[in-house]
Amino acid sequence: MSHQVFQERSEIPTPVEVAFAWHCREGALTRLTPPWEAVTVEKYESGLAPGSQAVLKTKLGPIPLTWLAEHREFVENELFSDVQLSGPFAHWEHEHRFGQIDADHCYLEDHVEYSVPGGAIGKMLGGSFVAEKLERMFRYRHATLLADLAAHQPYLQQDAMKIAITGASGMVGKQLSAFLSTGGHEVIPVTRSPNKEGVYWNYKQGEIDAASLTGVDAVVHLAGESIADGRWTEEKKAQIRDSRVDGATFLASELAKLPTPPQTFVCASAIGYYGDSGDEIVDEQSIAGEGFLPDVCRAWELACEPAALAGIRVVNTRLGLVLSPQGGALAKMLTPFKLGVGGVIGSGKQYWSWITIDDVIGGIHHCLMNESLSGPVNLTAPDPATNREFTKTLGRVLHRPTVLPVPEFAAKMAMGEMANDLLLASSRVMPTRLRETGYQFRDPELEPALRRLLGM
Repeated sequence: MSHQVFQERSEIPTPVEVAFAWHCREGALTRLTPPWEAVTVEKYESGLAPGSQAVLKTKLGPIPLTWLAEHREFVENELFSDVQLSGPFAHWEHEHRFGQIDADHCYLEDHVEYSVPGGAIGKMLGGSFVAEKLERMFRYRHATLLADLAAHQPYLQQDAMKIAITGASGMVGKQLSAFLSTGGHEVIPVTRSPNKEGVYWNYKQGEIDAASLTGVDAVVHLAGESIADGRWTEEKKAQIRDSRVDGATFLASELAKLPTPPQTFVCASAIGYYGDSGDEIVDEQSIAGEGFLPDVCRAWELACEPAALAGIRVVNTRLGLVLSPQGGALAKMLTPFKLGVGGVIGSGKQYWSWITIDDVIGGIHHCLMNESLSGPVNLTAPDPATNREFTKTLGRVLHRPTVLPVPEFAAKMAMGEMANDLLLASSRVMPTRLRETGYQFRDPELEPALRRLLGM
């Protein structure tokens, strides 16, 4: 039976040892999985040794599928391969081929031999669909590899860091952990489950395995109650505030007590700090706004003071609207927009200061590696969009109409107080400190960013 062949080749501006090592580290599969694919890693045996396996859960439309893959060949700095033992293809064999071009450049060639199920009929009905899907997937994989390696490149001569992360299983934490580990750093999850691997903590009970944080170079604090799940009852608002303020206060205080505290504490905050600022351009020098979210963000950042007083460099990363089809606002918008019922919210004039998931992790990495940064740092793209611009752009990317507006009163009826702060408030935020310190955005413009994230 003849197989179809797909190949993708890229030149990489690093020595072959660097590119190959990146693929061998934990987190590579997470970084290489396109965000528009509904793929869950059920099992993954670290490393690429022959015989190691991975189990992936995915879907073909509404149909759930399990993919069992096994690594076969492994020649350091030259080749590794994997084959499908069971899954959606009749045959799948994937070789990852590496070669040195010169001292500072190498190439990666992905060579895939595959067959769709159903023989000649399956090839006739689904062959072009699969080929197009592979082209999008590997184009994304190669672009992500190149961008990740470029982000790590300036720091290759520095010692690898030991970094503890709270919220490591969340949308941002999962990608940040994978990005840092593939870059050669040691990542330690800080978890509320005593049965999971990592450092145990429970701020509500005043418990933390502080001894396990000995020798940590940096702590990234991402954990906190979601602000977008459920209406803002008084109980919900208390959970939002307490999870941020009490959690950060406890963690900062415990870090300050360590005999050898970490050098850096990066604590997530949010551009909710600025409140509804209309058309005014705001940055890290601007004062806090008024209302629930500004009050929470102000207290959240002040909660880090014990760490700063102990001589720890504290960075408060004020996150904008984080874009990923895996979660958050964009994921919730995709279904109505794909159905053609997405539309402008309220006047549509309010600014949404967005940032892609990859620039969030890139920005946090930039803050970890640059000792000149401390205090507030805005993590937003340099080109905020009005809600109308965002809506029309997403519709254009998805090839769907956006003619059904959501009136302000309807948004408030559906979401209550949350609608004011998350959908109707205007925040035109600039990432001044990132730009001043030389951060290179992966996604500076909205439409190319959405196309990359959605594989369009």
